[in-house]
This record gives sequence, C-alpha cells and structure tokens, in this order.
Amino acid sequence: MVEKIYTGLVEKKKIKILRIINRFNLGGPTYNAAYLTKYLETDFETLLVGGVKYEEEGSSEYILENLGIKPVIIPEMKRSLSFKDDKKAYLKIKKIIQEFQPDIVHTHASKAGALGRLAAAKCKVPIIVHTFHGHVFHSYFGKAKTLFYKTIERHLAKKSTKIIAISDIQKEELWNQHSICNKDKLVVIPLGFDLDRFQENTEEKRKSFRDKYKIDDDEIAIGIIGRLVPIKNHPLFLNAINEVKLKTSKKIRAFIIGDGEEKDQLIELLKCIGLDYTEWNDQQVRATITFTSWIKDIDWANAGLDIIALSSLNEGTPVSLIEAQASNKPIITTNVGGVENIVIENETALITESDNLDQFSEGLLKLIDDDELREKMARKGWGFVKKEFHYSRLIFDVKELYYSLINNN
Repeated sequence: MVEKIYTGLVEKKKIKILRIINRFNLGGPTYNAAYLTKYLETDFETLLVGGVKYEEEGSSEYILENLGIKPVIIPEMKRSLSFKDDKKAYLKIKKIIQEFQPDIVHTHASKAGALGRLAAAKCKVPIIVHTFHGHVFHSYFGKAKTLFYKTIERHLAKKSTKIIAISDIQKEELWNQHSICNKDKLVVIPLGFDLDRFQENTEEKRKSFRDKYKIDDDEIAIGIIGRLVPIKNHPLFLNAINEVKLKTSKKIRAFIIGDGEEKDQLIELLKCIGLDYTEWNDQQVRATITFTSWIKDIDWANAGLDIIALSSLNEGTPVSLIEAQASNKPIITTNVGGVENIVIENETALITESDNLDQFSEGLLKLIDDDELREKMARKGWGFVKKEFHYSRLIFDVKELYYSLINNN
C-alpha cells in the first residue's frame, strides 16, 4: 500500500526525485531508470515507481535486485489504454506525490509520461521532466490513432519543464517532424549502460554458448534480440536468412532471442518458406533457426554470436546494437529511429533502408562471406560505445540537467 512506502526512510536534506516508468521489462528504459535511481543517490533521494510488465516480456527484476533497488509497483499502470485502470494509477501517483513531496518528477516512456506528468502538474510539482525512449508516431498505428497520440503528447509537453530525447535524430523528429514541442524545450541525453561485462571472460562465454546450442566452429551464428512484435519486423530477418542460405557457401545458424505475440506467425512463415527451426531445449536437434526465448545474460549470448542483426520498422535507441558493439560484434541493421546515432556506418555496422529485403540480405551476405570485414568491424565497437554509452556519462548528464533546472526554477 502507498501509505507504507516510506516506513524506515531516513529524513535527508537531498533533492527529491520521483522517477516513474511504464513497466520493468528488459530494455533501455528499465536500465536507464535503474542506473539513475542507484547512482544519483549521493546527491538525490529517488523513489522509483513502475507498472507491471506483460507476461510474454522478459523480466528485468534481477536488474533492480542486483542494484539493491525496491521499486513501488502500481499494478493498474499497464501499456494498454483503460479508463478504469488509468484513473486508479493516476490517483495512486497523486497520492505518492503528496506524501513524498518531490522536487522533480521524471517520467520515462508513454504511459508513465502521461499519468505522471498530469499528476505532477495537478500537484504543482515545480520541475517535470520526461524522457522519450521511443515514440509511436509512425509504423505503429493508422493516421487517426497516431494523430490522437500526437495531440496528447503536445498537451503533455506544455506541462513539462524539459523533455529528454535519447538521440539527435529523435530530437529532430519530436520538434520538427511531429511538432510535439519547441526545440528549446528539448535536450539530448543518450542512454547509458553497464557495458564492462561484455568485455569479461569472452572466450569462456563463447565456448559455453556454442556448446549449449551445438554450434560448430566453422558455423556463422547470427542473432536478433528483442520482443517478437510487429514493429521489430522479424519477417525481414527470416526472409533474409532464407535468401542468404541459398547464396552462401558458409554454414549459418540464426538465433531469435526473445519472445512475444508474433511467435506463432513467425513459425508459420518459416513453414511457408521452408526453413527448418527449433524451439530450444537441451534435447532438441540443431536447426537453421533457433527460438531461444529470453536470455537474461545477454553478454553470454553475444559472446557466442558472430553477427548481430536488427530489422525493426521503428526504434528509439536499440539497446541490442549498443551491446553488440560492446561485445565487438559486427551489425546489420535497418536505418530507423536513433540507429545512425549509436553505430558508425560501415565501420561498426552496415545500415540498410527500412523493410528492404534486397539491401538487408545483401548486407548480411557480405558480412557472412567476408571474414576480414567482420573482424575489422568488430574491433571498432568497444572503444566507441565505452565513450558514448557508459552509465557514468548518463549519470553526469542527468545530474547537470537537474541542477540547471533547479537553479533556474
């Protein structure tokens, strides 16, 4: 219950941050909120609030547990629209604000951004910050529903002190393309992650992964990581694997890491195009396509892969590509969202047009057939992401933003 949240809290003269996130699923928003909650604690007192994840999504509870964070969960705050649940969640957020008395409310992603900002404005919180981790302004819905969401976001932007975009491309989209707010209200702060683990014990992890999935030394293992939902466009990836298999002399295996609502449709596609597949357990045989479901230790999986792919129709900042570079793995990706801001084109990644099978399969074939190119691209990834996407940089940037807003308030 909300009234029990603060039992045992020691009163401190710190700036209070109420951080609200849609739900704790695997992905950039959860890592972002968790690291900010943990590593800003010397200067700020943070209360983390979140909704519930969907059953088919990978759990991220271990991320919070490892950092010693105990969030407040609002079960009614769900991804889908529901007047009844949304009203209950809104009222609970208002009560938390009234009890916690934050100096700043910082919301992450759409549902938390809507309910949290409305509640914060109603309670007259002096500073309201929102982070767009992505947006639904194309490739998700039809024109009418997209306009509805844009109208809501424009209204919410007026209640926001500052809006964080996670890439330069996203900033351009928000103010110039979709007119969500004025350019001056936006600041770019890229995501940050604990990337060091992707450089640790890589040979042991590689052997372990490849032993588990029975990958031969001369096989090229290609992975795609993420929810099995329409926006991720897995059919492009599977069709590209089918085309490449007909053209390459190399032995290839593909691994679909993740789960979701599209799994049955993807299996039907594989049956239609004639690609063999398996839903993995330790007793099953090898196949061209392996559905692994969610893998918690993605550093272990990345170590065993040779190429990492992304085929999405829309993205914010795809975490899998940052982690791929931290693992020194070459990338084939569609040019969506903030992709161009998080890879080095033709140096760490080959970039193709969105939903272009010819380009995507050609780029994938190039990486498979050219051992020297794969090795060359792999070498450049770590140095780039260590500088740009480590959580220490994220903490510094957000701390600077908070203090500037407080000083100007």
